[in-house]
Amino acid sequence: FAGWFHSHKAAPKLEWFQNVESMMNHHLAGLLGLGCLGWSGHQIHIALPINKLLDAGVSPQEIPLPHEFMVNRNLMSELYPSFSKGILPFFTLNWNEYSDFLTFKGGVNPVNGGLWLSDVAHHHLALSVLFIIAGHMYRTNWGIGHSMKEILEAHKGPFTGEGHKGIYEILTTSWHAQLAINLAMMGSLSIIVAHHMYAMPPYPYIATDYATQLSLFTHHMWIGGFCVVGAGAHASIFMVRDYNPAKNYNNVLDRVIRHRDAIISHLNWLCIFLGFHSFGLYIHNDTMRALGRSQDMFSDTAIQLQPIFAQWIQNIHTLAPSNTSPNLLATASYVFGGDTVSIGNQNA
Repeated sequence: FAGWFHSHKAAPKLEWFQNVESMMNHHLAGLLGLGCLGWSGHQIHIALPINKLLDAGVSPQEIPLPHEFMVNRNLMSELYPSFSKGILPFFTLNWNEYSDFLTFKGGVNPVNGGLWLSDVAHHHLALSVLFIIAGHMYRTNWGIGHSMKEILEAHKGPFTGEGHKGIYEILTTSWHAQLAINLAMMGSLSIIVAHHMYAMPPYPYIATDYATQLSLFTHHMWIGGFCVVGAGAHASIFMVRDYNPAKNYNNVLDRVIRHRDAIISHLNWLCIFLGFHSFGLYIHNDTMRALGRSQDMFSDTAIQLQPIFAQWIQNIHTLAPSNTSPNLLATASYVFGGDTVSIGNQNA
């Protein structure tokens, strides 16, 4: 119905897609803000009690139906005592009362190897507050709020000439430019998700299902790679079809294009440099092994190569929560420095 309605009865005009301030407000407050709020509501009222009972070893047949937790407050109060107080602690600003179902434990649930569901519910509730506030930031029919064009044109650095002047017009009139940026962002996010899904496993028992973990990682890396390549392709189409050099004199885009030779040649030697770094280690190790000099190889038992910068930043990630969140039980992930969790003789 929606497809028919918006194609034949009330097709949106082109200008509707170019009203970026209204789009930002609706997407931030409506889509992300209310979406996160609804999701945290589902996690608190439906998922949390059921998961708590499952973790305690209650048989699935004996667990009440999902809607019963919503309509029967006594049922919830048995598992989370603060439910007996209703919304009084919220309006009296005594929010700490809700810490039985909105937690900040860190680490993973030792029963199922997934992130604590109460942590995840807390996360989505906090995000919803931020997004709903962010959805009131941009200027629409009233005189208050930010203008995207003004923000971009005010954004100038000491080495960027006219800065972002003209970029607003490019992104509101060239679909290829907009698609290129969206693909680049989506691809980068997909690659980040590939890492995060195994480093901080969000679902019960997913961490010990190695085939699933490997498949999810591979899937998101491939998707991310294709999106990033697509970003380059559509950026190229934008440059050929939509770019007007006369309207983009001395702004950031023009300056990047003018010294593209220097950028590409630097990226070229950088790629060679990185390639020789890793391949050079392999050649060195193979040569030392062939000469019977295993003590001169790069390995954990001979010459150690410690990732000192990664260790430094991961140590900060470990120390920071202990200062900002003293109730934290563990780091979010073994990847960021922490203890391994064993579930059924398998490492989560």
